[in-house]
Amino acid sequence: MGLARNSLIRASQSAWLRDHAIRWRFVQRASQRFLPGERAEDAVAAAETLRRMEIGAMLSHLGENITERAEAVAVADHYVETLALMRGHTLPGSLSLKLTQLGLDLDAQFCCDNLIRILHANANGGGIIWVDMESSAYVDRALEIYRRARSAYKHVGICVQAYLRRTPADIESLIPLGAAVRLVKGAYHEPAEIAFPAKRDVDSAYASLVAMLLTKEAVAAGARAGIATHDSKLIARATEMATAAGIAKNAFEFQMLYGIQRVDQERLARAGYAVNVLISYGTHWFAWYMRRLAERPANVWFVAKNMFR
Repeated sequence: MGLARNSLIRASQSAWLRDHAIRWRFVQRASQRFLPGERAEDAVAAAETLRRMEIGAMLSHLGENITERAEAVAVADHYVETLALMRGHTLPGSLSLKLTQLGLDLDAQFCCDNLIRILHANANGGGIIWVDMESSAYVDRALEIYRRARSAYKHVGICVQAYLRRTPADIESLIPLGAAVRLVKGAYHEPAEIAFPAKRDVDSAYASLVAMLLTKEAVAAGARAGIATHDSKLIARATEMATAAGIAKNAFEFQMLYGIQRVDQERLARAGYAVNVLISYGTHWFAWYMRRLAERPANVWFVAKNMFR
């Protein structure tokens, strides 16, 4: 699986594949498992379907590493408009965005200003704006911008990655802020001195980090854990930890991707747990799609079947 994962991550970074693979019909068909469409309206329609099952949704407009200021401003404008669209459908204003979409590669202050504008538009939206985490080169800058945003707005969360060796210290610093913390395994190609290379070590780190977030002390500080995994064993561990610590089912949440583990999403929601599903949309979907496959290489079989339809 390590070879498959690394190959998929490299594919996500290929400019040639990004430009060509999106035209291949079998790739388009396979990607529809994870993306309901390319427009915000498509994502909102999917969110309304989930709401009928008492499952929440976070919308994410795909794209990253923007290098033009006007384009970054346009992305921020789009998110502000999407929040208005969600309000029109009485959906909580919950988004997930990358800071490099908002101009982090250009200027940190410019990026922060774009994020603040989105947060201000969601001041009464009832949902969390999640700052996604990118490769290790961005972690310090992302955390700094998050802390600045969190000092002004409470409805903002940050993603951390279990495979990074630094993450326990980052979580220790976030809990006293009462931060909303999304915990993912990580889906970028990182050197072994920075990130755990073996899956078993990443899984072990993930469980340990969940234990840090699901304590009475963390919840009392206002921290909210977003347990973002499709791993049934880790999900079971999280429920056991929360029960043992006496943490209410709505004091944390499970987060999953659109089109994956729908049965588990519905089961957890019926059991009274908060469940939120990340719904991605947009035309810049190839790199994101490859990283989703890298997180679970068994999904490649799904793609292979589509090749021969």
